[in-house]
Formats: sequence, structure tokens, C-alpha cells
Amino acid sequence: MTAVQQTEVAVSRPSAPRERSTSRLPGRRIAYVYILPFFIVFAAFSVYPWIATAWVSLHDTRLSTYNQSNWVGLENYRNLFTNHFFWNAFKNTITIGIISTVPQLCMALGIAHLLNYSLRGRTFFRVAILMPYATSLAAATVIFTELFDPHLGLINWTLHAVHLPTVDWQGSKWPSQIAVSTIVTWRWTGYNALIYLAGMQAISGDLYEAAAIDGASRWAQFRHVTLPGLRPTILFTIIVSTIGAAQLFGEPLLYHNGLPDGGTQNQYQTLGLLMYQQGWSYDRLGLASATAWTMFLIIVAAVALNLLIARRREVRAGGGRRKRATAEAIAVAMPEVTAR
Repeated sequence: MTAVQQTEVAVSRPSAPRERSTSRLPGRRIAYVYILPFFIVFAAFSVYPWIATAWVSLHDTRLSTYNQSNWVGLENYRNLFTNHFFWNAFKNTITIGIISTVPQLCMALGIAHLLNYSLRGRTFFRVAILMPYATSLAAATVIFTELFDPHLGLINWTLHAVHLPTVDWQGSKWPSQIAVSTIVTWRWTGYNALIYLAGMQAISGDLYEAAAIDGASRWAQFRHVTLPGLRPTILFTIIVSTIGAAQLFGEPLLYHNGLPDGGTQNQYQTLGLLMYQQGWSYDRLGLASATAWTMFLIIVAAVALNLLIARRREVRAGGGRRKRATAEAIAVAMPEVTAR
């Protein structure tokens, strides 16, 4: 067959049917229809308030005359950053967040480690540690307020019974912050413990068996097997706890009988309480909106810092593993090189 005949046959041969584009399949369109309600609700109740709050923060807006706001630009932010009450609430938010988050996550990690072993009544304990999270915030705060009462509280009664000085758990700065942090720790420790427990159960049991064969104790297994395997889970709980600490509102509000002052001397007033006080007590919605956006930027900065620290640790750990692998390879190859 000549070249011309081969060309004619190739031209006359029917071309293969083109596959239908997967983007035109009706199933893809139906999937978008299913998830459309979520985006509508998210846009209505998250995106729009977020943008509206930014717009209000640039105006002198009053709750009583909301439609008569005046453009002031960044004046609300300037007033906020030069306000003593803002920096006091900012420091209180950081200290209460540290006092409540660090013990909370450490205790949750220890509880989860104990529940990860075969214990009698393990299911009961797993349900029991979640009960504080399911308890009403108002009920829990009222109970702790009675416990920390300076005059009739059980804690001061116990201190007096053992001949120790009583503490003003509501009028002093650090005792009141410890009391508020105790409420937060009590409510969220069990929740984080279940998250850690789920992460521990995802770690392969072969790693623990290999560590036990090598003679590693339970503490050594926890350090070298459990903690590295829980690193993403620990990072998640740290980020979520940081966000929760920055938005702390209910516990200090109810601890002071529903008043947003944060104590008689603002000793445990958080940014959330300050924002509520500015907007609803002082009728300054513009200043309250500026506080809300400042809180948002603080949360973003804190989360970014946690991610940066975690990323650097992963890079260092990866570098250490590569160095150990290189050293082991050299150790294996050296006898062969010497023999040659």
C-alpha cells in the first residue's frame, strides 16, 4: 500500500467519539445544589455580619440612633488603642487564657492516656468526663461562684479548717482570675480528653508492641510513640483553645452576677466583656465593632504564631531524622568501604 493510500485510509477512518466532559455531568450540578444551602446560611450569618461590623467600626454609631451614624474613619481604633481599659482587658485575656489552657490540655492529655489502656469501667469514665461539657454554663458558674464565695464558700471554709489564710476569690486580681480559669478548665478538660483519646486510638498498636519488645516503659512509650503521633491533634486543640480563650465571655460575665465590669476593679474583664460593655452599656456600637475586629486580628495572629512554631518544630524534627538516617547509612556503609 502506497503512502497516498495509507493517508486516504487514515482520513476515511471514523474518529473516536470524544468523551463527555465530566464537568457537564448532571451529578456535579446536583452536588452543588446540595451544598448551596450551607453557603447561603454562611454568607447570611457569617460573611455579612463580618463585613457589616467592619463598616460600623469606621463610624460613630449609637444604638439609639443607628441610622444616623457619622463617618469617623480609624478614630474608633485610635480611641481603643489609647484606652486603659482595652489594654487591661487584653492582659486579662492573655493571663486567664494561659492559666486555663495550659493545665486544661495537660490534664486532658493525662486522662486520655489513662483511658487508652484497658481499664475496668472504661466506657463509664469516657462518658463521665464529658458530663462537665454537657452541663449548662450558667449552672456550672453559679456552683463555682458559691464555692469561691469569700465568706460562705466551701474553699475558704476548707482553708480555714486547716489553719490557712482565706483568700478573696472575687475582689483580688489573681485569685479571681484563677477562679474564672477553674470554671473554664472544669468544663473543657473532658472534651479535649476525648479528642486526645480518639487521636491515640488512631496510632498503630504495632508501634507500642515494638517499643515494649525493646524494653521501653509506659512513660517511654508515651514520650516516643504517643506524643509524636498526637502532634497534629495537640496542635488542633491548642488552636481551638486559643480561639476560645480570646473569645472568653460567659464565665467572667456570670461570675460577676451578669455585669460586664469583670469585677469591682476590672481585674478579670476580658475583651469579650469589654466589647459587650462598650456596645450595650455605653451605647458605642462603633467602638464595640472596632474591639470585635481587633479581637479577630488577635486571634488570627495567635493562630498564625502557633502554626509557625509547629511548622518550625516539624522542620527541625525532619532535619534530625534525616541526619540520623544519614549517620546510620554511613555506619552501615563504612565496613564495606573498609573491606574494599
